[in-house]
Amino acid sequence: ETAKANGQEPYAWLRHILERLSAASRVEDYEALLPWNCSPASASAS
Repeated sequence: ETAKANGQEPYAWLRHILERLSAASRVEDYEALLPWNCSPASASAS
C-alpha cells in the first residue's frame, strides 16, 4: 500500500528494490529504495 500511495506500481517497485538491495551498504542507499524516494519511472524501468 505504501508503494501505491507514492505513485508506484507495487510489483515493479518490489522488483526494483530487490535488484538493488544487495548493492546497498549505507543507510542512504537503503533510504533511496523507499517508495517515497524512488521515482515511478525508475521502478518501472527495471
